[in-house]
Amino acid sequence: MLTLIAGTGDARVDNSMVAVACEALLDAGARTGREVWLAEGRACDIPFAGLDPRAADAAARAALDGYPVDVVAQPAEGRRKRLLVADMESTIIDNEMIDEMAAAFGQGERIAAITARSMRGELDFTESLNERVAMLAGLDEATVTRLCGNIRLNPGAVTLVATMRAHGAWCALVSGGFTVYSANVAALVGFDSHQANRLEIVDQRLTGRVMKPVLDRHAKQASLLRMLDEQGLAARDAMAVGDGANDLSMILAAGLGVAYYGKPILAAAAAMRVEHGDLTALLFAQGYRAEEFVGAD
Repeated sequence: MLTLIAGTGDARVDNSMVAVACEALLDAGARTGREVWLAEGRACDIPFAGLDPRAADAAARAALDGYPVDVVAQPAEGRRKRLLVADMESTIIDNEMIDEMAAAFGQGERIAAITARSMRGELDFTESLNERVAMLAGLDEATVTRLCGNIRLNPGAVTLVATMRAHGAWCALVSGGFTVYSANVAALVGFDSHQANRLEIVDQRLTGRVMKPVLDRHAKQASLLRMLDEQGLAARDAMAVGDGANDLSMILAAGLGVAYYGKPILAAAAAMRVEHGDLTALLFAQGYRAEEFVGAD
């Protein structure tokens, strides 16, 4: 199944885009079926056969280059996932909370620069996290907690989780950030569970240390695999979504790995790239119709 999903704002998927995608699939050697609209002007399914999904994705993406539309090709069977594992920062929320902490402590530019390099995969995640947290030694706990008020949910986050949970999926937030924020976001969005790193706090101030073990890319993958095992699911039953290098391993381990406005290292590896739409694109990718959405945000 090839799915075309409109970007945000006034962007739309129209019949001309569907025709372009179908022609690209035919030129690549596929046979196509009749399109099915999941939401008029917003998302359209195009059944196809005789072509590997990766090749179909590449053909359609090249043909639609420049259009405000996201594209995903995948096996039609098993599209609806029973497990969602989501990164938090710059994925479910618009913030990088360590950068918010740094700004409150007068270390904003220094730490934000390291965060950006880490998310691009230029630095080891654990080393860069320890380096950044060390710069925050002395920051008071009250300020850390108060910054929960700065959290900005990304559009579609609540709808994504509410809809998948309503249809029986387990939704987990797995973050390389900190538990003080993942607990807050999990409650705001409605996740079933959350995991993140723990800050060491003594006398109501950060010591500048992260409690071990650090939740890095390998721990994220291990969390996904553990949840699959606990629920008796296969990898094809899982969707993982993130934006940075720290999400790479879990993206590759999931049946459908999604790069949400991802850094190049992640976008190159992910089966689906969201570059125009919001988080409801992950629902359309699973074949949900707009009228099935729950908890619109």
